[in-house]
Amino acid sequence: MTDARRLDAPWLWSGPAARVLALLNGEGEEARVVGGAVRNALLGVPIVDIDIATTALPAEVIRRAKAAAIKSVPTGIDHGTVTLVLDGHPIEVTTLREDTETFGRKAKVAFGRDWVADAERRDFTINALSVSLDGVVYDYVGGLEDIGLRRVRFIGDADQRIAEDYLRILRFFRFHSAFGVGAPEREGYLACIAGRAGLATLSAERVRMEMLKLLVTDGVVGAVEAMMDAGLMTSVLGGVAYLGPFTAMVTAEREIGLTPNPIRRLAALAVAVTEDARRLATRLKLSNAEAKALDAMGHRWWRLATADEARARRLLYRLGETNYRDRLLLAWARAGHDRDAPRWCELAQLPERFTPPKFPLKAADFIARGVAEGPLLGHVLTLAEDAWLAADFPLDQSALDVIADQAAARILQNGRS
Repeated sequence: MTDARRLDAPWLWSGPAARVLALLNGEGEEARVVGGAVRNALLGVPIVDIDIATTALPAEVIRRAKAAAIKSVPTGIDHGTVTLVLDGHPIEVTTLREDTETFGRKAKVAFGRDWVADAERRDFTINALSVSLDGVVYDYVGGLEDIGLRRVRFIGDADQRIAEDYLRILRFFRFHSAFGVGAPEREGYLACIAGRAGLATLSAERVRMEMLKLLVTDGVVGAVEAMMDAGLMTSVLGGVAYLGPFTAMVTAEREIGLTPNPIRRLAALAVAVTEDARRLATRLKLSNAEAKALDAMGHRWWRLATADEARARRLLYRLGETNYRDRLLLAWARAGHDRDAPRWCELAQLPERFTPPKFPLKAADFIARGVAEGPLLGHVLTLAEDAWLAADFPLDQSALDVIADQAAARILQNGRS
């Protein structure tokens, strides 16, 4: 079916996408914007990327780009994708395709000229819409109705779509969380349950990518709850998932105005002890930075359960603002009946009220007190820093002299004994 609805979007009239559409239309060929850009424009949400489909073969796309002095990069030419770069802005152009064999991500495809067949091979109806240069929206699978209902629905037989690529199970919940309302569409939900064993066949990298995207979507609490009810979270995480702390983390981020953070939310969902963090880092193949952040959050977070502001100030000094706030939020999320206490908000906002000073004592202060250079000098600096923190960051010289004298005396006495 072709819908006469028109899309009034500025990127259709000017800019890189409009230039590519004009370049690839004509001389027997047609090009349209497809997928997420059309969906997001109709839903009134921000557009991240603009992808274009065309009847033209990759060689013809490259030929026309060269004639127009536009850079082309054969980023996925075996599957018909060429990236055109206009004014530093990349746009993926893919020739219409039909699956001849489907077995996960290694499906065999044939290039075609059939817009209906190209739409029908996609995952969800809301992702199969296309729009031409004149703004006409084409819908062959009922995507416009599902846009209106805010419903995420597989194209055709849900079981078949999932068997083609089991990552679509996670994508079903991610798209529902981002764009859907209410409960997930029932047929798709049941198909995800029936196909959940297939999640074990997916690479850790692909699961990581989908999960981290899912965790920062607007409706993620409902999506995670639905996944847990379906028995999917254990398959993904390889351990226990905690809905209460996860919900509390999402609420806490919103309450203090923090940008959603996928690693922080992953910690609330699945990290109770540091061993959980290490298991997840391996299972999801997290980056070194992600694994380090997750491990830092899981390290003795429970000590913050009874922390007063003085102790929190010392932790802020030790951990730095980011690690302090992440660990504090995990403790807040796991605080149970005490998680709504105003104290948590105050501690979470401590970095806005207090910037820890630098430790003012130097090696020279202890050399002057008779501590020789070498291992003892490092020990005395550590001892003095601990005392300085316990005294709540004094900066007046008399207090610093007392701390330095006591630390030096202790080190020198131990060194002689």
